[in-house]
Amino acid sequence: MTRILLVEDNELNRDMLMRRLAKRGFAVETAADGAQGVEMARKILPDLILMDMSLPVMNGWEATQLVKSHPETARIPVIALTAHAMAGDREKALEAGCDDYDTKPIDIPRLLEKIKAILNIEG
Repeated sequence: MTRILLVEDNELNRDMLMRRLAKRGFAVETAADGAQGVEMARKILPDLILMDMSLPVMNGWEATQLVKSHPETARIPVIALTAHAMAGDREKALEAGCDDYDTKPIDIPRLLEKIKAILNIEG
């Protein structure tokens, strides 16, 4: 089963995404801030990380850089989830080490396509 780490501080968003991803067969672990996300990534070594960029304690930009700089977690793909849809935000996410970028509010079919593409899942 594909394991996804969802790093999201908003409880409603976290619950909604966790339920929708679990319904589609993914095992979902969650973290509520960037520091916890980095710790969880190292602990569970997920197949993919969905990283909110506006997080308490440590923002998603910093958390992604730490995940990507650690040898055990460097290869885990990260999709940035952000309400920031300004020019340059996608590039900023990619520069931080994210493998892809998606805007909020989350469009589940679009996000699922990105997850499938990154993980090379058919269907």
